[in-house]
Amino acid sequence: MLIIPIKDGENIDRALKRYKRKFDRTGTKRALQTRKQFTKPSVARRAQIQKAQYIQRLRDQEDI
Repeated sequence: MLIIPIKDGENIDRALKRYKRKFDRTGTKRALQTRKQFTKPSVARRAQIQKAQYIQRLRDQEDI
């Protein structure tokens, strides 16, 4: 559970912005999305390999 202490006289918009930032950093939304639907291990592994290949291509282009 996320707790955002609100200071006296603090604008509610600013507190909401801090909450959203903290929520994004914890990765809660991403974890919920991955648990929502089962993905086969082979599909997850393939996606991981494709991501690694993409990053490697970007690094290779950077070196040129």
